[in-house]
Parts: sequence; C-alpha cells; structure tokens
Amino acid sequence: MKRVVNSLMFIVLAVFIACSNPPNKEKISEPILQEISKADQIIEASIQAHGGELYNKAHYQFTFRGNLYRFKTNKAAFEYEFKGLNKDGDSIHTLLTQNKVQVWMNNAKLELNEKQKMSYSDNLNSVIYFATLPHKLGDYSVNKVYEGKTTIFNKTYEVIKVTFKQDGGGTDFDDEYYYWINAETMLIDYLAYKFHTNGGGIRFRVAYHPVKVEGIHFQDYVNYKVEVGTALKKLPFLYEKGMLQELSRIETENIIQIN
Repeated sequence: MKRVVNSLMFIVLAVFIACSNPPNKEKISEPILQEISKADQIIEASIQAHGGELYNKAHYQFTFRGNLYRFKTNKAAFEYEFKGLNKDGDSIHTLLTQNKVQVWMNNAKLELNEKQKMSYSDNLNSVIYFATLPHKLGDYSVNKVYEGKTTIFNKTYEVIKVTFKQDGGGTDFDDEYYYWINAETMLIDYLAYKFHTNGGGIRFRVAYHPVKVEGIHFQDYVNYKVEVGTALKKLPFLYEKGMLQELSRIETENIIQIN
C-alpha cells in the first residue's frame, strides 16, 4: 500500500513540475536584429541619391568613346551589350548576361576560350560598372569600411574604403577603392582605385557634368594618373595642391532610356 501511495505522489509531483515548466518550443523567440554598419548606411544613402530602386529595373544605352553600350537590369538578372569597333577596325558585338558571354566579329559568332570570355566580359562589365556607380556597391561581394570624414575644397565628405571578396568579386577582386561621398548630396564626387592588371596602377577621378535621365544620376569623370605606391587616402590632398596629372576623360554621352 505504501508503494502505491508513493507512486501516486510521484505522478502528482511530475504533473505539477510539467505545468510549471512548459516545453521550450512554446516559448516566444525574440527577433535577432543585424546591425547595419555606418559604411553600409552611407553607401545605401548614396545609391538612393544616384537612382535607388530605379537601378533594379533599368534599361538604358549610351555612347562611350564612339562605341554603343546598353544595360538592362531586372533585380539580380542583367544584360549588358557592346557594339563598336576594335583597334583593327573590325565590328564587335558583345552580349553579356549573368550566365554567359557571346561575341560576334563582323557579324560572325566567335568560339571563345575561357581567357577570351573573361577578357570580353571584363571590358564590358568595367564600363557599365563605372557608368552606374554606386549601384553595384550594394552587392554581397563588396567589403565596405568607414574611414571617417574629410574636407575637400571646404566641402565635407564621408570616406568609404571598398575591397572585394574573392567569391563573387570578379577577376579584379584584389583591387582597392576609395569613395568620397558628399555629406550634403550623398553623391560620389571623387573616387580612387588601385588595380593590378596590365602592370597595375592608381587612378583618381573627379566627377563633373552631372545629368539625371529618367530618375537615374549619371556623371562624367576627369581621370588622373597617380604614381604607384601613393596612398589612396591622400589623393584629395594632392588634387587640391594641383599635383596630379590628367590622363583622360571618362564621358558617357547620348544617354537615353529604352522603353
């Protein structure tokens, strides 16, 4: 009889404990918030100032150094196109998507090896990348670091350093960029980059001739050559002192939106 009473008391105690401690699965979990870095906030604000959501579904064409370029975006999907002449005078037509690159020379489709595919792809992608800055700076492969504020000709700028992950960063993933974003307009007024292809080098660019076409901001750049080894962060100081040598002009002309 004592064994039965003890067993009954054990059951009652077990039920009491179970009611006092509901299973974990019934607990309401609190949302985990991911902190957005200051660099990400500034880049996002700059993207909005230059065109924002319009970049996600855009279709434009322009001419650059006498050749025709076209870009079409639909969120993550894209289509870039080039029509022009190579240095030998042959007509070249390049079509690049996220899946493949196709090239026609004098209307005949070329069979490309991997090195050639990479070359045509990089050349086309580079022009579109600069023409649509800062749109691609929001990609997952972009590492952004806030470098503080500075002044250039008495205007305040937010300074962002950009590098790239090897996964998704393209063939030039080891390049390094600096962007000087106007603290008032959030537009990119200056940029600098260090590259390693074709022997490497450093460039500093100054934006001019801004134009807005159907909501997207485009601008040209004066391109300055810089001595290799110069710290990118110091280039605005050298520019203010008139110590940089102009190399070329980066001009996107005849910009139109395609319906």
